[in-house]
Amino acid sequence: MLAPAKKTDIITKFRTHDSDTGSPEVQIAILSERIGELTEHFKAHKKDHGSRRGLLMLVSKRRRLLDYLKKNDTDRYRDVIGKLGIRK
Repeated sequence: MLAPAKKTDIITKFRTHDSDTGSPEVQIAILSERIGELTEHFKAHKKDHGSRRGLLMLVSKRRRLLDYLKKNDTDRYRDVIGKLGIRK
């Protein structure tokens, strides 16, 4: 789970307007941060299969959001993947 201060920083970095908290860009950035934290968790806890299932669900949710963004606005999609560095 993300710390509230860290989540606020992510929201301010990726929001599209002042009161934006739920745009696809923000959701993708928050999911990416949680995925990164869980990946670090699994380096120490290799047998935590319950959390691994949660990680797979987060990855698929992020994938669906990225597909949506790519289909509807490719410029925003390229901007998000560039900022997050999740594609080559």
